[in-house]
Amino acid sequence: MSGAALGLEIVFVFFLALFLLHRYGDFKKQHRLVIVGTLLAWYLCFLIVFILPLDVSTTIYNRCKHAAANSSPPEGSNMTGLYATATSVPSQHPCFKPWSYIPDGIMPIFWRVVYWTSQFLTWILLPFMQSYARSGGFSITGKIKTALIENAIYYGTYLLIFGAFLIYVAVNPHLHLEWNQLQTIGIAAANTWGLFLLVLLLGYGLVEIPRSYWNGAKRGYLLMKTYFKAAKLMTEKADAEETLEDVMEEVRKVNESIKYNHPLRKCVDTILKKCPIDYQEKMGRNMDDYEDFDEKHNTYPSEKSLVKLHKQVIYSVQRHRRTQVQWQILLEQAFYLEDVAKNETSATCQFVHTFQSPEPENRFIQYFYNPTVEWYWECLLRPWFYRILAVVLSIFSVIVVWSECTFFSTRPVLSLFAVFIQLAEKTYNYIYIEIACFLSIFFLSICVYSTVFRIRVFNYYYLASHHQTDAYSLLFSGMLFCRLTPPLCLNFLGLTHMDSSISHQNTQPTAYTSIMGSMKVLSFIADGFYIYYPMLVVILCIATYFSLGTRCLNLLGFQQFMGDNDMTSDLVDEGKELIRREKRKRQRQEEGENRRREWKERYGHTREDSTRNRNVHIDPKESNFSEMSTNRSTSKYTRANNRTERDRIELLQDAEPLDFNAETFTDDPLESESGRFYHETQMLL
Repeated sequence: MSGAALGLEIVFVFFLALFLLHRYGDFKKQHRLVIVGTLLAWYLCFLIVFILPLDVSTTIYNRCKHAAANSSPPEGSNMTGLYATATSVPSQHPCFKPWSYIPDGIMPIFWRVVYWTSQFLTWILLPFMQSYARSGGFSITGKIKTALIENAIYYGTYLLIFGAFLIYVAVNPHLHLEWNQLQTIGIAAANTWGLFLLVLLLGYGLVEIPRSYWNGAKRGYLLMKTYFKAAKLMTEKADAEETLEDVMEEVRKVNESIKYNHPLRKCVDTILKKCPIDYQEKMGRNMDDYEDFDEKHNTYPSEKSLVKLHKQVIYSVQRHRRTQVQWQILLEQAFYLEDVAKNETSATCQFVHTFQSPEPENRFIQYFYNPTVEWYWECLLRPWFYRILAVVLSIFSVIVVWSECTFFSTRPVLSLFAVFIQLAEKTYNYIYIEIACFLSIFFLSICVYSTVFRIRVFNYYYLASHHQTDAYSLLFSGMLFCRLTPPLCLNFLGLTHMDSSISHQNTQPTAYTSIMGSMKVLSFIADGFYIYYPMLVVILCIATYFSLGTRCLNLLGFQQFMGDNDMTSDLVDEGKELIRREKRKRQRQEEGENRRREWKERYGHTREDSTRNRNVHIDPKESNFSEMSTNRSTSKYTRANNRTERDRIELLQDAEPLDFNAETFTDDPLESESGRFYHETQMLL
């Protein structure tokens, strides 16, 4: 099993990153370099989180092996019993290899490749790809030029920060500038920035994740919040449609002014390909390809203005498509929550849906997740499951906050993470050590990464599920992950006292901390910032618990969901009315489809059978006349018998537009026959 666990986790993490990227990105429409860059960034960050517990268990085994080698009595001496008593732990618990033991020399190379690749992505490649993907240039050279100009200020800022650290080390007489120390300064600068952002995101996630599951057990709360989201999303949707209309109007003017033989016509064609199909058809019908561009003295747009227009088209089309998809998803969620509220009082214990799913469900799922099981899960079990999960996550959050405030204390050991790991280390229970480390770092990662997925900077950065995230947001998330993961792992090792700079013990460090180098080069960071800054997580948790950030945003004019606010109640009422309107619209559509389906089932087979019989028994010359007479007589008696019932149904429904297709709408046969008889009688007279 040596190295097998490492290989299995490498493969598993790759498919996990690929699955998440497929949920948020669009493999078919987005550029291949964007997909590969984001996948590589996510994969490396998730890999660090999953492999670090193996590094901890391997380090504990190496420490045990080293202690056993040092505690062995000298050859030829008679002090075996006394020596065994002095070193009781190794004698009582012999060192044995863990099932996931990684041979020496593999982990340092592995961490070095993973860390420096992630740093190259977050500081050089991904920022350049962001500007390249968002550029409106029409050529590769133009996009590269735009990306270089936009990143000049970005790179210059970080060079100034690195230069400040470099000057500090050069001026300090107690420090000698060497390559290893210079490398440590760069790592310290990157981790300092990441730790600053890590504490902010962690303070939010430690409170918001347990609270979200606790509120998830409240059906009324979820439904009200869904109505609130519907009102806000409708506003964003209308704004996206207006923006798209304005941009398409500019594209139409450019398309009409620049004709087929203009030098910039290729640029216009490139812009048209990014427009929606219906707009492309409208603009194509109004285009006159036989008119030369120099026949009229018009002012034509420049290439720079077309680049700007191209960028606006890409952004507006993507935003419009995203709001449309999110609106449909939110409607399904609102309808389902309303169905749950109705079925809670059901006496049959059968879950009934208002609308059937448009996609056919799997038979296996239908057999086990039948309406009875669905009713018990949605109406009874799910609320209690969410409450229990919220309590468990709250306990984890309290443990994290306590450990963040006390991890610097080594005597006595106050950090609960360090207590758990040290108890397992005494018995060399490697399975427990790996599970405890994995659950701890996994919870910290969920608190941080989920906040990255939730935050939204206007419409500039926004991770939307169902393949609706743009290239810029995907690359930006990859940059955040690469910057947050190394300080997150260092913080976890500090909480467990596996970092020698925190525990102040002369023990063998983990392979991960050996790659980071000794932070004693910058003592004010290692002994000051890294120890005392994480304590601010307490203040951030308190602010999140009382929703201070939400209240501040609400005062600034950004509507946030707050139960004790008049604006929130108004938006909830507005969203409720929007959901009702969409529900009535869908009900009318389904009723119309059901009527057409019933009509085809009733009379479609009769018409086919009668046509088939006439083709067999009747002369082909008389087939057309027989078919017309049969259809006329059938429709006459059928419509006459069902006309009263049809009128009663139509009066109870909302007015619908008439369909003037020949198969679905005809005049009443009785009225047409009586009118023709009256006309013939008048002619005979």
